Amino acid sequence: MRKSNHLIGLLNFLTFLLSIPILGGGIWLSSRANNTDCLKFLQWPLIIIGVSIMVVSLAGFAGACYRNTFLMRLYLVVMFLVIAVLIGFIIFAYVVTDKGSGRRVMSRAYLEYYLEDYSGWLEERVASDSYWGKIASCVRDSKACGRMGITINGMPETPDMFYIRHLTPIQSGCCKPPTDCGYVYQNETVWIPGSGLMGANPDCTRWSNDQEQLCYACDSCKAGVLASLKKSWRKVSVINIVVMIILVIVYIIAYAAYRNNRKMDNDEPYGEARMTKAQPSAFHL
Repeated sequence: MRKSNHLIGLLNFLTFLLSIPILGGGIWLSSRANNTDCLKFLQWPLIIIGVSIMVVSLAGFAGACYRNTFLMRLYLVVMFLVIAVLIGFIIFAYVVTDKGSGRRVMSRAYLEYYLEDYSGWLEERVASDSYWGKIASCVRDSKACGRMGITINGMPETPDMFYIRHLTPIQSGCCKPPTDCGYVYQNETVWIPGSGLMGANPDCTRWSNDQEQLCYACDSCKAGVLASLKKSWRKVSVINIVVMIILVIVYIIAYAAYRNNRKMDNDEPYGEARMTKAQPSAFHL
């Protein structure tokens, strides 16, 4: 029985360690929410799940050490619920980021982003007027566009050099006009209308060389934010899937060890005290 308790305690310690990457993923999303992705509610489910696993693991560890049946049952029930929530969150993350990706444009290394390529709950939330004002302000304050400017040997970047850059989704969608608008490059965030007809893309009239405006009101900017969110969520989801698989295996082993403990408890002779059996004393009254 003592070996079984040690096994349960070890598994709970392992579960505690597994909560760290989940919590770390939530904190990483939180840092990106403040600086890059600018959507500040997506990280909280991960943080809550990570903290829950950490607390429940400590309860299970204490239950194994002190052979507390209540704590062990609580651990098994709550951990089952936490694993179910984690699986649900992973499925949700993949469903809401399933659609949409950047489009390749001839003679450009960077991708172009269009809002019509995205759909579903996340697209509606990002594109809604009640949220987009805050998100656009966050993108502006992140200085993502201001950091685009580079010089080569003291000389500003030429158009050909800019066209072969690999821009982030937000830089491509928010910091320059769409390529099909026909604007002419002056520098990274200054473009002038070309001599030909302007494209039919509504974003063509939304572009401004005002550094406080740029394309923050464009649908391409909203699509860029969605693409950045998709990239971040997919990275975290890979970690979550690995941790979830390990959690399920650990849970099954812990449940089997708990059942084994219960079976051994039921085989104890009637009237023999559990504490006496675990720690026999030299004196018996």
